[in-house]
Amino acid sequence: MRTLLWLKRLMPEVRWTMWQNRFCSDSSIQRLESNSSIRKHLISKITATGPISVAEYMREALTNPVAGYYVKNDMLGAGGDFITSPEISQIFGELLGVWCVSEWMAAGKSNMFQLVELGPGRGSLASDILRVFSQLKTVLGETDISVHLVEVSPKLSQFQAECLTGDNTQPSDGDQPVYRSGTTRTGLPIYWYRRIEDIPRGFSVFLAHEFFDAIPIHKFQRTEKGWREVMVDIDPESPDKLRFVVSHSPTLASSILIQKDENRQHVEVCPEGGVIVQKLANRIAEDGGAALIVDYGHDGTKTDTFRGFKGHQLHNVLDAPGMADLTADVDFSYLRKMTGTEVTCLGPITQRSFLKNMGIDSRLQVLLRNCPDPSTRAQLVHSYDMLINPDKMGHRFQFFSVLNRGRLAQYRGMQKNTAPLPVAGFAELDIQ
Repeated sequence: MRTLLWLKRLMPEVRWTMWQNRFCSDSSIQRLESNSSIRKHLISKITATGPISVAEYMREALTNPVAGYYVKNDMLGAGGDFITSPEISQIFGELLGVWCVSEWMAAGKSNMFQLVELGPGRGSLASDILRVFSQLKTVLGETDISVHLVEVSPKLSQFQAECLTGDNTQPSDGDQPVYRSGTTRTGLPIYWYRRIEDIPRGFSVFLAHEFFDAIPIHKFQRTEKGWREVMVDIDPESPDKLRFVVSHSPTLASSILIQKDENRQHVEVCPEGGVIVQKLANRIAEDGGAALIVDYGHDGTKTDTFRGFKGHQLHNVLDAPGMADLTADVDFSYLRKMTGTEVTCLGPITQRSFLKNMGIDSRLQVLLRNCPDPSTRAQLVHSYDMLINPDKMGHRFQFFSVLNRGRLAQYRGMQKNTAPLPVAGFAELDIQ
């Protein structure tokens, strides 16, 4: 299999310095103390206009330009509120880097290749992917490669710039689509944007790792009178606190967002996520490329998944807005419906299956053979277990891909039981 051959080209060293940075750097960053600015703002808004949707509450708590969680806080790593797969092991990013190159080749080796990441965190995933690109230079040849990051957090964009460029970046003047640009440590041009629409058109591979779960959702409850939206209101017994209520009458959202064949009693819908995946699908259909979405989620089966995290612990979603991460499982069945008919979707498939298909076992053995330090070897094995153990991240996280329809045109003419699916990582899946 071509991907396994490429894995043999990757350097066998453990990037231990990078690992130390991932697990220790957070301790030197001062986290903001809890404050009530967003709570007071929300209470004032509700007092003036009435209960607000869960989507509006999430938007204010996470991305309020003055005190939003993603705007002001450093939430990643051991000292933050959650740790993501790229922070756990270099192997994760390396395998996704191989996937990106595999899709570029399968799509015809376009002379331009835009690597686009939505919500890049600290930049750890992009860093590992770019290291793979540099080690596969003979495969990529003279391709015009560039890196494009969509990030709304000023603080995180600074971390990304340091990780990926050594802070070799320049801020843009005024209200330009590109608000930061520079050159990566591997010599590639890199750009930062606030909106997907501002990314140049062209062949692109889009990555969204733990991105869609933080996009605001609407919550709906089935009642005797039909679907009603769950709203956020002031608690009458504690006027400085918030509570959930069910709207007495239909809202615009409850009238247009519920599918006619919905049979669950409680539903969460992410219309902004649907718009984003439509934009990705349109670009992939018109310009070529692929998208890989990695998140915890389900295929249209779960109901109430809205929750908060603070200090790696579950946190009441209505307490201290702006000081905790708010998240909801991604409904991949909804994303699939929103992509339309001009692209092909694969998945979701569990993280365990995807990484196994990509050759994580082979890559781990290479690193272990070339690592004499016992503590580092133990860390490698521990990280591997975290990624693929079904009781940890292995089944919790799902992989979902959007491809240009032409990508699998030849496969559609074959008998499915005689030819493996020609998409790395999804070898055991049927086309959706």
